[in-house]
Amino acid sequence: MKFIDTIKNIWKIEELKNRILVTLGLLLVYRFGAQIVLPGVDASELANLGTQTQDGLLGLLNAFTGGAFANASVFALGIMPYISASIVVQLMGIAIPYLQKLQKEGESGRKKINQITRWLTIAITLVQGPGYIYNLFATLPAEAFVIPNQTVFVVSSVIIISTGCIFAMWLGEKITDKGIGNGISLLIMVGIIATLPQSFVQNFSSRVSGDGGGMIMVLIELVIWFVIILASVLLVMAVRQIPVQYARRTASGGYEKNVFGSRQYIPLKLNASGVMPIIFAQAIMFVPAAVAGLSDSETSQGIVAAFSDIFGFWYNVVFALLIIVFTYFYTAITVPTNKMADDLKRSGGFIPGIRPGSETSEYLDRIMSQITLPGSIFLALIAIFPAIAVKLLNVQQGWALFFGGTSLLIMVGVAIDTMQQVNSYLLNRHYDGLMKTGKNRKAVA
Repeated sequence: MKFIDTIKNIWKIEELKNRILVTLGLLLVYRFGAQIVLPGVDASELANLGTQTQDGLLGLLNAFTGGAFANASVFALGIMPYISASIVVQLMGIAIPYLQKLQKEGESGRKKINQITRWLTIAITLVQGPGYIYNLFATLPAEAFVIPNQTVFVVSSVIIISTGCIFAMWLGEKITDKGIGNGISLLIMVGIIATLPQSFVQNFSSRVSGDGGGMIMVLIELVIWFVIILASVLLVMAVRQIPVQYARRTASGGYEKNVFGSRQYIPLKLNASGVMPIIFAQAIMFVPAAVAGLSDSETSQGIVAAFSDIFGFWYNVVFALLIIVFTYFYTAITVPTNKMADDLKRSGGFIPGIRPGSETSEYLDRIMSQITLPGSIFLALIAIFPAIAVKLLNVQQGWALFFGGTSLLIMVGVAIDTMQQVNSYLLNRHYDGLMKTGKNRKAVA
């Protein structure tokens, strides 16, 4: 079988095999840490915390941390503070000249930005950590805490949770450097996958017992699930090809008139922003309930109720609109059409029928606007499909989180990115094998 042959080929490539083993080892360390309960907390008294994280925003956060949030684990915050810090730094990069300068400095600038992100991550954990601990006090019974001195418990737990987040961040960076794939994304994906079997079993039990619809409904749900996965793959992979031609260079370094080389293409993605618009929108969706919760008025409590129900109507309407807005925003800051036009002009390239320079930039901007609209709507629909699954198909809320939304898009995007990296190793090895000089060239490099 081709699949078995591919596995054998992967195992024959020493560097790729070592990278995969390093990645799996570090992911196991992360999953092991998610099961370690904070010192001073009785693990047998966590039932109330598990109930609190079955649905709603906390249920979503628990899914991203692979159940560590509900376990009162040393990795309770997961890698989410780092994600929040990354988002803040990216947004600040639009308005702060110093960060804009760093973005243009190449590798050295990227290292400085990463360092800023790390320090901001620590600051965020020191804010979120106490909030998590006081939520434990409000949720768990008094006998769940075996350390009598509350101050000692709070201080030690905040330090441990912050250290756990920093350690998880370090694991992600090591996976990126020494393993295969994007480490931070893989940690999130593994956390999401960890909750999938339990969610499916709970939904299966509810279907086959009572008036749940039986095996027929389970099969229908699985078919819909696979269709959503295929739609997500299409959203991640779909591109529009823009044809480009290059004038042939003369001996003097100029270009010959009316004589052109072979035609090439610029691939513009239907969804150039990936899953980031959903993450941006989801971060903002926490704000209305948090702000309204400061007041005891009837209107404020209504807002809290509406924005705490991630499967509710108004939550998903606002969520979808924010995703569309952020898709345009993130695409605008990540797709440098001006730079693309300048690079084409310098290399003698042009889009047939479009003048090089500013007209090319305007043309690329117009194309990006045209394809971003359907891409953003498609992304928003996939993001809110879990709510549709709950309301129309009566799917269990935990299992519904995998019917689209951030969870499914992260899994699909990370899986495709990792497979592409593995495939590039296979293609390079195949080329070296044909030339029979791969080891020598690697030694020289």
